[in-house]
Amino acid sequence: MKNSIKNIVSIVLVALFTLSFTTPENTKKEVKTTQSKVVWKGYKVTGSHEGTIAIQKGNLIFNGSKLTGGEFTIDMRSISSTDLEGEYQKKLEGHLKSDDFFGVEKFPTASLVFTKVNATGKNSYKVTGNITIKGHTEVITLDLSVYGNKATASLKIDRTKFDVRYGSTSFFDGLKDKAIYDDFDLVVDLEF
Repeated sequence: MKNSIKNIVSIVLVALFTLSFTTPENTKKEVKTTQSKVVWKGYKVTGSHEGTIAIQKGNLIFNGSKLTGGEFTIDMRSISSTDLEGEYQKKLEGHLKSDDFFGVEKFPTASLVFTKVNATGKNSYKVTGNITIKGHTEVITLDLSVYGNKATASLKIDRTKFDVRYGSTSFFDGLKDKAIYDDFDLVVDLEF
């Protein structure tokens, strides 16, 4: 009986010791592109415009329940306006897709690749990554929250860093009420 107890205790100790030094593997969770949403909002002197843009593909990487990485590809050809209708909507969408703005014929996708993820709370993270728009890559930092199988983020992007200069007072004088502000916002709701 003593030997059986010693054997059981030995097995339990070995198991606990082994598990305490085993690290969970990274798990890649694919983003459900049709259930996820990216909303953009751009500002000008006389108001603003907003719309959506589609995620072509993406994933978040977890080590256990902790976010450790991720990457996304955005379909720039999907830029749409949700605050206008009819002819004005088509004109704005066409202009945003033109070389004046995002040049989607030459640059059909944009991307974001996480390079560093730091936990800032139980479900919140400070993410640093490389964002590429129109062939230009810049480092960006954003706050991301994860709850269950959903994640949210909002970020501000300076379009001029990606050679999107149309209507920018940083490059053109005398625009007056035709000026378009350099920063635009993205609000991202992901499901994975």
